[in-house]
Amino acid sequence: MDAESGPGMGSAKGAGTDSGTEPSGAGPTPTAETSPGTDPTPTPTAPDPRAPHRPHHPLRRALTALSLVLLLLVLALLTAEGALRVNYSGEPAPGTRTRGQDALWLGHAWVDGRKGEADVRELAGRLRGTGVRDLYVHSGPLEDDGTLPDADYPKARWLIGALHRELPDVRVQAWLGDVVASEGPKGLRLERPATRSAILASTRRILAAGFQGAHFDLEPLHSGDRDYLTLLDGLHTLTRAHHALLSVAAHQIDPVPGFHSFWGATTGHPKWWSQAYFGQVARRVDQIAVMSYDTMQPLPSLYGGYVAQQTSLALEVTPGSTQLLMGLPFYHENRFGHWARAETVPAAVRGVRLGLSRTDARRARFGVALYVDFAATDADWRAYREGWVE
Repeated sequence: MDAESGPGMGSAKGAGTDSGTEPSGAGPTPTAETSPGTDPTPTPTAPDPRAPHRPHHPLRRALTALSLVLLLLVLALLTAEGALRVNYSGEPAPGTRTRGQDALWLGHAWVDGRKGEADVRELAGRLRGTGVRDLYVHSGPLEDDGTLPDADYPKARWLIGALHRELPDVRVQAWLGDVVASEGPKGLRLERPATRSAILASTRRILAAGFQGAHFDLEPLHSGDRDYLTLLDGLHTLTRAHHALLSVAAHQIDPVPGFHSFWGATTGHPKWWSQAYFGQVARRVDQIAVMSYDTMQPLPSLYGGYVAQQTSLALEVTPGSTQLLMGLPFYHENRFGHWARAETVPAAVRGVRLGLSRTDARRARFGVALYVDFAATDADWRAYREGWVE
């Protein structure tokens, strides 16, 4: 029932005659409230029970908060990507090219019998005139207990001799790797002294086979892992005693301080190292090669800017006595975290040169590391030569 059909109007209709005429004097009797010339006093109106009820529901508040968080994340991402694009601008300083201390990762086919003399000659022809000094030859992987069967590298002595005949100045190192049990039940458990002792024993046998160094790629290693540092201390003591090199493949450095903690909390995989931890690793080895690929960047300019940033961050904490190498993507895949159209050799080389120019253009112990021989194309080699060597 609305205000225009109240009881008063019903009573007036009921007072009418059958002829439909109103009785004499029909209509409201003037009162003090309705007499002409007076202002009526407003009567409070009760809430309409039919009006919709809109409570502040917790779900609505949560959705609003989530929208704000997503908006802030998008703005932060756009700001970061814009900074990378700016980081890719400018021109590299003169002289920021190879120092003759570059490296190349080689696949397992070189030590298991699939490669022969003709392959060695072809590789030597590819490398002559470049800056490649070190070859990391895949000779593992390690077993989860740290051991390494001799059967995993049966042609090692032949390969080392053949390479030295063709390229006398090249150093041949054994590339050893395995999964670290930091995010799952399987893999190396570096917290166990027995595992670390077995890795040391495996390294002794590798050096006895004629390799001039041991190159370790252990993943995933979380930032701050003290057991890894303990292992490196033991390995470096061993390699120095054999006049050999100790080198490692390293995770990328936090693009924003503390980013590995945020990423680890949201994905379970921290991925990055803090800059301080990178420096702790770098001080314990002869060579450290940054795996500056698989960066999730969608464009060459953003990837190049990212590599420039990584180069600067690494230079800031790597001592001059340690050789720093920045990885170049000599492979072409499209999957989460890696777009082949973006992570190109020209973009990486330009990024390396820009970072070197801005941070330590005269750094002597510096180079690039090419990953990996069996996936490389002629275009990759040409871009390396034109951008970094010539």
